[in-house]
Amino acid sequence: MLRSSWPKLLVFLPRVHTQPRRCQSGSASTAVIPDTVHSNHRSRLLVSRLFQPSNLREGKDLGLECRPGEMTCRSQKLMLQGGLIQPSNPGCFYYLPAAVRALEKLVRLIDDEMHAIGGQKLDMPSLCAAELWQRSERWGLMGKELFRLQDRHGAQFCLGPTHEEAVTELVASQGTLSYRQLPLLLYQVTRKFRDEPKPRFGLLRGREFYMKDMYSFDTSEEAAHQTYKAVCQAYDRLFRRLGLPYVMVQADTGNIGGKLSHEFQLPADIGEDRLVICGNCNFSANLETIEPGRADCPRCQSATLTESKGIEVGHTFYLGTKYSHVFNATYYNAQNKPVVAEMGCFGLGVTRILAAAIEVLSSDDAIRWPGLLAPFQVCVLPPKKGSKTEDLGALAEELCDDLGASLKSLKGEVVLDDRTQLTIGKRLKDAQRLGYPYVVVVGQSAKEEQPKFEVLCQHTGDTMFLSKEGLMDLLGRVETV
Repeated sequence: MLRSSWPKLLVFLPRVHTQPRRCQSGSASTAVIPDTVHSNHRSRLLVSRLFQPSNLREGKDLGLECRPGEMTCRSQKLMLQGGLIQPSNPGCFYYLPAAVRALEKLVRLIDDEMHAIGGQKLDMPSLCAAELWQRSERWGLMGKELFRLQDRHGAQFCLGPTHEEAVTELVASQGTLSYRQLPLLLYQVTRKFRDEPKPRFGLLRGREFYMKDMYSFDTSEEAAHQTYKAVCQAYDRLFRRLGLPYVMVQADTGNIGGKLSHEFQLPADIGEDRLVICGNCNFSANLETIEPGRADCPRCQSATLTESKGIEVGHTFYLGTKYSHVFNATYYNAQNKPVVAEMGCFGLGVTRILAAAIEVLSSDDAIRWPGLLAPFQVCVLPPKKGSKTEDLGALAEELCDDLGASLKSLKGEVVLDDRTQLTIGKRLKDAQRLGYPYVVVVGQSAKEEQPKFEVLCQHTGDTMFLSKEGLMDLLGRVETV
């Protein structure tokens, strides 16, 4: 069985011969096997090779998973149209390569901010024992939102929508935590599961999604509040780096519990949360936390509250000892006495941030990414096959290779739209819809005595004609993660 596989396997083995070999048939002809194959063309990212089954041409079905009459939103339509996601079953999606690239960049940004405040990354099981949830009394409180299951031995479990119980049990099991090790900030980025009764709006409300959840353990209420403030400031830096216009609002603690809570909201017409904001003292809150019928601001008692809608992309909680007391998560103080730790938990909806960013930044027919999250930064368009400038195709390929090789930040960030059977106009329209921050057209101006490349900047709408040196200078300033 193994021997019969050898011919297929050998196709993928590197060639080690340094001299041409004659055919074993004894013929006078020789079969030359090259020492190496120059692989620029193989490492080059080509649009035709990307697994991005988009439906950008007009008149094609977008493949929306909703039934007739159900609501959709801008981000859902754009992500389906652009081949970023594909419906699997209600509330669940395939995340296709371009979307995964954007998500991985977002996670790197989140890691950067979490590490800056002392966060340590771990990974906890998605399969959570019912016994833990029963001890916290949330097994019944969560109701139908929990995906519950039973193993072959009759033991009950749930697919974790959040991990307060699990992380507190983990810390409690250590038994020798010292006050010198606090604050302890543990976080993960994992899939979460919630049995939404009516999944809708694509990645904005699904049954399976990615979330960053961090859990803090502190020595005192004062220290816990300092940690709370530090995490909120990290969230502020994250959203500012992404260029997202967020609002931090007073929020209800809900079934998570605790004594203090804030939401990070992106204002949007399709938002499911109702927010109130005071223009006088910058007070802001989720409407559910405001006394019914109240019109004036509870902080300054003067200005009228303005109402808007928002998409929740982050949530922070000061938990106190709600979970640490139940699971006996303690640390040893300076007097070597066990003390129950003060806790906080802090969530970011990773896939929701991606969709919400597209929702609030994009037009109805074109994606606009936060610059740092664009799957690819540059798309190079060579001339149409058979056109008067067809001979510039090699120049476009050379430019594509040089950008990735010469500019460290653009390694793996430049794609060549090699679908030269299409006009530049059609490919340019596709590129604009997919939201590449920079599109470089190799056209007639590249044949001039001093070659120039047409450069379109998606975020500003500017079109420039730049020499290769000018293009390198422009793109050399692009920030990537």
